[in-house]
Amino acid sequence: MEKQVGPIRSLEDVEEIETVPLAEWVKETNVYEILVKGSEIAPDKIALNFLLSGDLYEEPVQVSYRDLIGRIRQCAGLFNDMGIGPSDVVTYLLPNIPQTHYVLWGAETAGIVNPINPLLEPATIRDICTAARTKVLVALGEVPGSEIWQKVDSIRKEIPTLEHVVRVMGPSDEKEGITSLDEKMDAYPADKLGFARHIGPDEISSLYHTGGTTGTPKLAMRTHFNEVHMAWAIRVMGGIGLEDTLLCGLPLFHVNGTIVTGLAPFSSGGQIVLLSPMGYRDPSIMKNFYKIVERYRATTFSSVPTILSVLLETPKGDSDISSLRYAVCGAAPLSVELFRRFEEHTGMKILEGYGLTEGAAASAINPKDGERKVGSIGIRMPFQEAKVVLVDEEGAYQREARTGESGSIVIRGPNVFKEYVEEAHNEGIWIEGGWLNTGDLGRMDEDGYFWLTGRKKELIIRGGHNIDPATIEEPLYQMPDITLAAAVGRPDPYAGEVPVAYVEIREGSTASPEEILEFARGRIGERAAVPKEIYVMDEIPLTPVGKIFKPSLRWDATRRAYSRELEALGDLALAVEVEVGEDKVHGSIARIRVKAASSVEPETILDRIAEILARYTVRYEVIME
Repeated sequence: MEKQVGPIRSLEDVEEIETVPLAEWVKETNVYEILVKGSEIAPDKIALNFLLSGDLYEEPVQVSYRDLIGRIRQCAGLFNDMGIGPSDVVTYLLPNIPQTHYVLWGAETAGIVNPINPLLEPATIRDICTAARTKVLVALGEVPGSEIWQKVDSIRKEIPTLEHVVRVMGPSDEKEGITSLDEKMDAYPADKLGFARHIGPDEISSLYHTGGTTGTPKLAMRTHFNEVHMAWAIRVMGGIGLEDTLLCGLPLFHVNGTIVTGLAPFSSGGQIVLLSPMGYRDPSIMKNFYKIVERYRATTFSSVPTILSVLLETPKGDSDISSLRYAVCGAAPLSVELFRRFEEHTGMKILEGYGLTEGAAASAINPKDGERKVGSIGIRMPFQEAKVVLVDEEGAYQREARTGESGSIVIRGPNVFKEYVEEAHNEGIWIEGGWLNTGDLGRMDEDGYFWLTGRKKELIIRGGHNIDPATIEEPLYQMPDITLAAAVGRPDPYAGEVPVAYVEIREGSTASPEEILEFARGRIGERAAVPKEIYVMDEIPLTPVGKIFKPSLRWDATRRAYSRELEALGDLALAVEVEVGEDKVHGSIARIRVKAASSVEPETILDRIAEILARYTVRYEVIME
């Protein structure tokens, strides 16, 4: 019987858990072990409900725990027969379908899994497979509305290490070296593992793509115990058990989808609902979301601010969603106004949290049974250390930050990944004592709650999707007219932020922003990374040592976004001026100077600005003139 944890209300409760050694809480040491443990709790119980679309929410494809673990074993057997061992990589490009879970956990049982975003362009997919040294590539077959197979077919012969291609929902083609998963899987035993493998806790389980420049993708190497510990910590902090049903709308190439709404409930006998192959990107899912909650008595789901914004505009009707205990929101800051309005609209709690691929999914969350501090990312999770430190320009440790002082968030513990595959990506990420510098800036208050204040690393996070600026900047530099280029995130009320690019062009050039954007569009490897706008500048700001000073560009992008939104003040204001700069507590702040029309009360202006900027997260103050 697994040792049980009581309610976690504060950091003191986390510390109380830690008085008992981790080995007494978590007995399993690899992912296959905890999947077997979960499947044996109630073998005939439904583990997985798959919805083909939101409109067919009452007609799920259902998979029992007996069948789930059986399919995982069969996939592992197939991969083992293809030569996959502990150091070999199975890459997959699949939507959110039941077979994705079979492939994911079967690959980790036989060797190492490498999930890839199917929306990436073929050349980027090829580069990731090459960096991962992919031996087996699994992809969705020719299905209407999907381009996955066409992408894979165009690049599979360009991957030097590739030996086998496995097609899901499609036939084998021996001449072309293509194996059908559906045709071959049943040849392998489902009641036991058909080959011998002892999996150690420190063996590599997965390689997750977290960005990286063209040709040198950044692949995070995670161990089996990283994922085992994370599944346990999520169950503990979320109170997830046998009676819980989790909705999965985030993609199964992303760590949240695979661990938070995958391994964690599977390891405790819980149930998940796969919200169609497209997840939250399926409009029919969002339209029927509250009916789906009622039909499956869902208890929780993971989300990003973009999804909450859509759900806020979706009528709840007479759907009974009382089963929902909370929604987890992460990946990007959530505005206080959106938080308040969503809780009023749905009657459920929001738990804001924080995590990263390199930390196996999650490192901090607001306690569901304790105080939820709106705007904070909560307290650290059990056996995961986190603190705020000050580092110099080279990333070297200087000292620990004082309470409330902003600095770099660093983490350490059994959840922290091993390293990146490409050695160049490992430079400067560790500080003394084995702490990982997350690249995020934040502060910790007197109760142990963390607050994000910005990002030192340059990732742009669009609707929870990480975009490396280099994937935008490198293609821009291929245009002869461009002498300097920098991509940053511009605040967005729905996606959190969207990419924009600042460029300097050579003297005498007549290149327009539209021409530059068109040039970039044909060369950027992922659609989500195509800039929303190009800004041509006479001079991009530089640091004293000649590096592009990106904070200044982010402030300018915020200024542009807020200035455009505040045009909605109309006749209420004679003049509006926005300045954005650094704030020692919150990271950035917008100062809005308003000259009100003579007959307008200041309170009217303030209320209208609050309404206009309700879904933005960069703090602001209004100065009436």
